[in-house]
Amino acid sequence: MESFVEIKNLVKKYKNTSNVAVDNLSLTIPKGSVFGLLGPNGAGKTTFISMLCGLFKPNEGSIFINGKSMQTHSKECKQIIGVVPQEIALYPTLTAWENLIFLGHMYGIKTQELKIRITNNLKLLGLYDHAHQKISTYSGGMKRRINLIAGLLHNPELLILDEPTVGVDVQSKQAIIDYLKKLNTEMGMTILYTSHHLSEAEEFCSNIAIIDSGKIITQGETKLLISENNCDSIEEVYLKITGNKFRD
Repeated sequence: MESFVEIKNLVKKYKNTSNVAVDNLSLTIPKGSVFGLLGPNGAGKTTFISMLCGLFKPNEGSIFINGKSMQTHSKECKQIIGVVPQEIALYPTLTAWENLIFLGHMYGIKTQELKIRITNNLKLLGLYDHAHQKISTYSGGMKRRINLIAGLLHNPELLILDEPTVGVDVQSKQAIIDYLKKLNTEMGMTILYTSHHLSEAEEFCSNIAIIDSGKIITQGETKLLISENNCDSIEEVYLKITGNKFRD
């Protein structure tokens, strides 16, 4: 399968610490895949995502997105990336519609096209009737769904999701996963997904990598990882590889 993201020997060290946050990490994300990045707290997932988005510069290594280097073509790379952070990146005193209009204009989307995109996304995620309510009045699940729409307005080719279903009700979680599956199958969108919901990752992701101490411990097609490790689930694979010790 053709690759969309190529990571080669990536290293990130923070100042005033001896720890290496990301340690010689290499990773390939196939085009059109739903790729799960799993690992315990402090494994290096957030640092890796920050470099992939162009927020942090690596100390060593290279990042290629759709054949272009993040180091030399960062603008072109960033234009095709959508990010849905774990934190709700919305203005609570604005309505959902006002938030999305503001963000869409930041992307440079023309007003008429932007209104169409917002309306379609709100309808698909069951939020159209709540479009003109302030975000501060939304439930956690509703905020998560708007947060998702905000990362999708510019129709990215690569969507990066950091814990997109954390702390939401079952209905919202299913609505989010179903919508992401639709984007993947119908639009061919490549998705990078991080989560602590291992059963959800197993169902959702075609490929999975497990990271610990800044290194990729294993990666491959989800079903193959389970069978090759003589396990019945990704959770079993995860515990077998990362161990049972507490991570704080």
